[in-house]
Amino acid sequence: MDPDFWNDPERGKKVMKELKSHQYWVKVYEDLKTAIDEAEILNEFFKEGEGTEEEVAAKYQAALDAMEEAEFKSTLNQPEDELSCILEINAGAGGTESCDWAEMLLRMYTMYADKNGYKWNQLNRVDGDVAGIKSASIEILGDYTYGYLKGENGVHRLVRISPFNAQGKRQTSFASVFVHPLIDDTIEIEINPADLEWDRFRASGAGGQHVNKTESAVRIRHLPSGIVVECQQERSQHLNREKAMTMLKSKLYEAEIQRQNAERDKVEAGKTKIEWGAQIRSYVLDDRRVKDHRSNYQTGNTDAVLDGEIQPFLKAFLMIKKNG
Repeated sequence: MDPDFWNDPERGKKVMKELKSHQYWVKVYEDLKTAIDEAEILNEFFKEGEGTEEEVAAKYQAALDAMEEAEFKSTLNQPEDELSCILEINAGAGGTESCDWAEMLLRMYTMYADKNGYKWNQLNRVDGDVAGIKSASIEILGDYTYGYLKGENGVHRLVRISPFNAQGKRQTSFASVFVHPLIDDTIEIEINPADLEWDRFRASGAGGQHVNKTESAVRIRHLPSGIVVECQQERSQHLNREKAMTMLKSKLYEAEIQRQNAERDKVEAGKTKIEWGAQIRSYVLDDRRVKDHRSNYQTGNTDAVLDGEIQPFLKAFLMIKKNG
């Protein structure tokens, strides 16, 4: 209500962001308290001869579910967890098979975003020579998307009867996933322009589009860190430069988070290190099984997982990480 509140827009944004975070956690608490109170009231009615045992059991289960959901959300307790994210997928060795698997993963994550009400945009895409993609980057916009998806960092392994092999042999493919927090205006990252090397190039994709006829795509190399980012989302080179800078700042921000985590807990840093061949999850389609190798959570509904139903895997990983 202070009439001078928005005289300093940057401070105003920070205060509003902090307020939104507090409101989120207050609502988590209030929803849980309501569920428990309703279960207790219904139980009292039941003792007095009103209501049924089934109704009490249902309310108790609802309260238990609310408690588990609150415990799960309490794992998202780092400042960066509240942010949106950038998700990158890279096909591994294996040619067409791995490129096809990388595109299947891209579809899985975009469907996850759609089903959970998140907005997503494709930032970069390099198609495979025959099918699928060699690499792709998307931004997923929504509260706590980084917190939910940060556990997807690592190598994902697919085992299936190959549709590209005339003999129908079982094929194993790999693709790596990297998730970075998407920084916002409340986070300041200083970059020396002298540390940047810029390239312009023609965007890849379907022919005949404007984006393919001009060198609108942008690549930035951050020389001190060796980080490289590419963006070909927009028709305008200027807009792609802005988006590429945001992507670079997000990667630098995550690198700093990882450095701090490594100093604070070198053991955990070693556990979460991404190494080729050390897959975090296996998708075995002919055996109808998807298993996370960190939490041991698994399901036989492979179609649902590939259609974006990955929340149980995200939850299981965050809970096992919290409990150590």
